[in-house]
Amino acid sequence: MENGSMALQYLLSGITKGSIYAVVAIGFNLIYSATGVLNFAQGEFVMLGGMVAIMLAQLGLPLVVAVGAAVIVVSAVGCLLEITFFRKLRHHSILHMIIITIGLSIVIQEIALHIWDEKVRSLPYFTGNEVSSLKFFGAAISPQVLWVLGAIAVSVVLLHIFLRYTLQGRAMRACASNPEAAMLAGINIPNMRTLSFGLSAALGGLAGCVISPITMTHYEMGAPLAIKGFAAAILGGLGNPMGGVIGGLTVGILEAFAVSRLPAAFNDVAAFVVLLLVLFVRPHGLLGRPGGEAVREH
Repeated sequence: MENGSMALQYLLSGITKGSIYAVVAIGFNLIYSATGVLNFAQGEFVMLGGMVAIMLAQLGLPLVVAVGAAVIVVSAVGCLLEITFFRKLRHHSILHMIIITIGLSIVIQEIALHIWDEKVRSLPYFTGNEVSSLKFFGAAISPQVLWVLGAIAVSVVLLHIFLRYTLQGRAMRACASNPEAAMLAGINIPNMRTLSFGLSAALGGLAGCVISPITMTHYEMGAPLAIKGFAAAILGGLGNPMGGVIGGLTVGILEAFAVSRLPAAFNDVAAFVVLLLVLFVRPHGLLGRPGGEAVREH
């Protein structure tokens, strides 16, 4: 029974971590589908969301207002990055774009360091506190974990509804599938690409807010999240937003169970070994389409 409780505890921990990786992976996939850019600054959106919300909360704003405002600010930052940098650099190689996003990640980190310094900060728990927990078949669950899972699940559902049933969402999917036909149909492709950056930044910002009470927030947290999110996006199928959910949960659960079997220094090994094995069998990922290509500007 005790072993079962521990396994459930690891599973819940993995699902929580995996949900965060899934949001980062969805951000990768949204931007890649619409622009062909692999945005390694995606993890910085998570960091900025937490930092901005903490700053606003310290200024006296109610928590819900601080979180909502932080999501809007981070979304605006994502749109600004696309307009300022990527809209003018459409014809460069993928490697060139990757280097630019890594450079942007470093710049955002340095700006965050100068604004908020090196201190580790956190938002207050949305409900309860660090010592309160719920019992579930012998496993302890922090109430904040439920906020993390709930917020991310609602975000994924709303994103699915947006992409499938709204005019803007269908236009974004059309741009990803066939940019020439979308342009002939009167769709403004540059605006759709800006929208993809804004949505991915908003998702990252929300994730940064809800995980802040659990993981704490500091200026260097973005890069590790970007690496795990990229692995999740590749595992699920690059360019498939829903594939990022499967990939993120898989990476998170494998990482959590690896803690019980491997030394801490090898915590990341299991997830990346499975990633490599999957790519040998299915190079396009679990839910990716063979031969699928991202949108290119001609």
